[in-house]
Amino acid sequence: MCGRYTVTPPVAALEARFEASFAGSSAVPTYNAAPSQQLPVILNTEPGRIQLLQWGLLPGWVRDVQKAPRPINARAETLSEKPSFRTLLQRRRALVLADSFYEWQATTRGKVPHRILLASEEPFAFAGLWDEWLNRDTGEVHPTFTIITTAPNSLMAPIHNRMPVLLPGREAELAWLDDGLGMAGHQELLRPYAPDAMREYVVSPLINSPAHNEPAVLLPAA
Repeated sequence: MCGRYTVTPPVAALEARFEASFAGSSAVPTYNAAPSQQLPVILNTEPGRIQLLQWGLLPGWVRDVQKAPRPINARAETLSEKPSFRTLLQRRRALVLADSFYEWQATTRGKVPHRILLASEEPFAFAGLWDEWLNRDTGEVHPTFTIITTAPNSLMAPIHNRMPVLLPGREAELAWLDDGLGMAGHQELLRPYAPDAMREYVVSPLINSPAHNEPAVLLPAA
């Protein structure tokens, strides 16, 4: 599972890293990204733009918005089995920009939050899916996204039984956006990240509340 993450690099650094420009306003830096927030992504249909989409997928086929689930994660292993996700895997893929994520480890002392990032501390992209829902009453379009998860690597396994898919570098990111790769090729990219290229540490329970969107949540727990 991935329920919180960070996007802390400045706009110019993200634009340089992902070879794309922000479209309008940006939501960074974000130290405690949470579901329902507007967060930076790159869509396969517009690879040169960084856009803000709401986290929590609202599929275009939904009729009753109030009752519709809004999944923040999608399991890599079953994407091709579920018609709604299979269509998005074929047509609507996204890079979800980040530089770390949080996960909670169940212990005898309760759930302990960890911050997980690359050993290099560089920004990266989660593999994501996106869709658009049209409000037929107002004509307003609502774009949303979800983050794909997979089995944990050896770094993550003691912390949680799932982890988000981190795409391993620029070549994989471009391949994920490439419509010509095909569904089988895209699924090949959805693997656990190399554990020796990552690190983690325990952070303060401040991270438990999305209200704490501040640099203090990044600090190691005392």
